[in-house]
Amino acid sequence: MKTAFINANIVLKNEIIENGALLVEDGVITRVGKDFPIARDFAYVDVEGKYLAPGFIDIHTHASDRKFFMEAPEECAKYHLEHGTTSVYPALYFSMNTEQYVAAIKQMKEAKNNTVNIEGVYLEGPYLNPKFGCDKEHCPWKDKADPEKFMPIVDEAKDFAVVYCVAPEREGILDYVKAVREANPNAVFSVAHSEAAPEQCEALIPYGLKIGTHFTDATGKVHRWPDVEIVGVGPDEVVLLHDEMYAELIVDEFGIHVDPYMLKLARKVKGDDKLILISDAYAADGPVPEGYDGVTDINFDWTGEIAGSKINLASAVRNMMKHTGAGIVEAVRMATANPATAIGVTDRGEIKEGMKADLIIIDDKINVSAVFKNGEQVI
Repeated sequence: MKTAFINANIVLKNEIIENGALLVEDGVITRVGKDFPIARDFAYVDVEGKYLAPGFIDIHTHASDRKFFMEAPEECAKYHLEHGTTSVYPALYFSMNTEQYVAAIKQMKEAKNNTVNIEGVYLEGPYLNPKFGCDKEHCPWKDKADPEKFMPIVDEAKDFAVVYCVAPEREGILDYVKAVREANPNAVFSVAHSEAAPEQCEALIPYGLKIGTHFTDATGKVHRWPDVEIVGVGPDEVVLLHDEMYAELIVDEFGIHVDPYMLKLARKVKGDDKLILISDAYAADGPVPEGYDGVTDINFDWTGEIAGSKINLASAVRNMMKHTGAGIVEAVRMATANPATAIGVTDRGEIKEGMKADLIIIDDKINVSAVFKNGEQVI
């Protein structure tokens, strides 16, 4: 199949081609630019002056706006596809036991065959700090890392998981990390739900620790001196300091997960290439606590704890632009090229020749009007 996208403002990694054209052959981008001849055997898609951008890549989401992936994987995948996410990695949470993790990974493998955009899984656990995050009272992973408990998960996930979250302060965590690396030499680790000291985090960087899960959310600080007014340090500061580390950001409408001032600071320190927008969509149904009047895109558990979001990556890009002044090029990059690079995906996430034609048509408010997977329209 040969398709020509015309009259498009094409969002590249670092610039926009105005009134450009893009050619796709057999699902792959073959030419990008403007004012070049197009053969008669191409089918035409008129973008009508809107933006043609890479499809979003959500490496960390648990649900649609109402259901968990494990409840309805095809429905959740379609929800994210409708909002421009052409590659999605369902996140499996630390409230599951060994058997449930293994079953969930198998379920997502099967779901990949029945959807166009499920590409793998994101393991938000098992060994996180049970002091942090929603639903913590149901965490079955409070003991020392035990191969008998974690190896069935490692074995099932080895060809499918792209990110393994860990709390570096957990006892025996290095045994778990080494087991994962042996099973999956390309494993990427993320510090999550943690109050680890900087040196505990840094000890895992040589093993592939390169992401900070939902930066500034569900993280603690180490206070080395008795005076608690002395600001402590922890995983967030490690993410800021180390140039090679990426920061995941949940960017909701009111800047609750990450304050807009912190978003601007993260941009200043990390640069636009080391920020990853995630939805961290969740399906908790607890009541909205006092003080959150008017908030509709955040979930709460029944203890009043914030439990992820109801956003998608289209709204995350929109909110990032609103809160920080980032342009469409920079904000789209945070939802496409950056997550792809972080997890080692090299065939999508950017518009250039040779890449898969995972594309979306959006307006300047990031409203999605069409979605293409491997060059074929799916929404």
